[in-house]
Amino acid sequence: MRALRQVSRGPMSTDREFTEFYLATYRRLVGQLFVLTGNRHDAEELAQEAFSRALPRWAKISGYEAPEAWVRRVAFNLAFSRRRKALRGAAALLRLGSDRVHDGDSTDGVAVAEALRAVPVRHRQALVLHYVVDLSVRDVAVELGVPENTVKTWLRRGRQQLQAALRVDEATGTEDLLAHLRP
Repeated sequence: MRALRQVSRGPMSTDREFTEFYLATYRRLVGQLFVLTGNRHDAEELAQEAFSRALPRWAKISGYEAPEAWVRRVAFNLAFSRRRKALRGAAALLRLGSDRVHDGDSTDGVAVAEALRAVPVRHRQALVLHYVVDLSVRDVAVELGVPENTVKTWLRRGRQQLQAALRVDEATGTEDLLAHLRP
């Protein structure tokens, strides 16, 4: 009888652990994805998909040193895949001569999010991981699978591009939003 109780508590414990993990990390991941995508709805959708992929693998993922990094990697990969598909679709429409090509329904006009969309994906990813997720340069390099110097270059170029994009709105003072990004 005791063995039955342990067996029946196993999945409940795993479910409880996953629920706690989800509650502790969901909002943070959505915020990171919002900065990456510039769209709150897309960020929530991507986060939900990443967590739904983590749930059946939770017994394994929970043993990782950083389960949140695994979920974030899945969410970022989903975002990049979605972006690639959208670009392929836009390219196909352009080849067909359509004048109805658009990039979704960006409902939030946050200056930084809009400026980030103009930054190349790898630079944007490095910026988000370093400044939003607060990973060290070394940890960003490990997560992206590139040398540390590459991350430093991407961060420098990303900051420059972001600052240049935000200078357009100099009259509104949006460049002050980047003060914490300056080296």
